[in-house]
Amino acid sequence: MGVRSGAVTIPAGDAQLPADLLVPAEPAGVVLFAHGSGSSRHSPRNVAVAHALNGGGLATVLVDLLTPEEDEADAVTAELRFDIGLLADRLAAIVDWLAAERPVGGAAIGLFGASTGAAAALVAAAQRPELVHAVVSRGGRPDLAGAALGQVSAPTLLLVGDLDEQVIVLNQQALGQLTAPAELRLILGATHLFEEPGTLEQVAEAAAGWFHDHLHPQPAPA
Repeated sequence: MGVRSGAVTIPAGDAQLPADLLVPAEPAGVVLFAHGSGSSRHSPRNVAVAHALNGGGLATVLVDLLTPEEDEADAVTAELRFDIGLLADRLAAIVDWLAAERPVGGAAIGLFGASTGAAAALVAAAQRPELVHAVVSRGGRPDLAGAALGQVSAPTLLLVGDLDEQVIVLNQQALGQLTAPAELRLILGATHLFEEPGTLEQVAEAAAGWFHDHLHPQPAPA
C-alpha cells in the first residue's frame, strides 16, 4: 500500500507548528500524535507506531507542539512540556485544522498521546467532542488531565507496561474518572518506555485495533 508523505506547517494560535503527514490510499481514519515531555515529532517510538498504523490503512500526523524557540527554552526550564493547557489548546487547533482543511478528506480523527502528551490529548478530546472520535494513551499520564477526564466522550484506550507500577496506579485512578467507554490494558514485559523487544509492536497492534473500531468516515460539512 503506497503512503503519501509530506511536511506541512499547521497554525495553532500564534504558533506555526511543523508536522509530518503520512496518508495511505483511502485512509480508514487519521491519528494525531501528542508526544511526551522532552520529545518531538521525531520520537523513534511514535514514528514506529505511526508507520505501523500507516501499514494498517490509517493516516498519521506527527507534530511538534512547541515552536523551535519554545523547545530551546523548555530544554532549560522543562516548564512548557508540563503545560497541559497550552499543549491541549494546540492539539485542539490542529484538530480544527484537520477538520477545516481536510488534508485527509473525511477521515475521522483520533488522538494518540504518550506520557504527558496523553493528558493533553484527553483535554483536547474534551474540548472537541464532535471532532475527536477515539483516544489511545501509551505509558501516559491521563491523571494530569484533571477534571477534563469526566468530559471526554471519545472511547479511550490506556496502554501501560505491566512493569511500570507507578503509572499503572495513576492510570487506574484516571480510568475511574472517565465516563466515556474506556479500557486499561497492560503490555506484558514492558517498562515505561516500551524498549523491551516486541512491546512497542503490541502497542501498535492494540492502538490500530482501537482506532479501526472507533474511527469511521465523517460527512463533509454542509
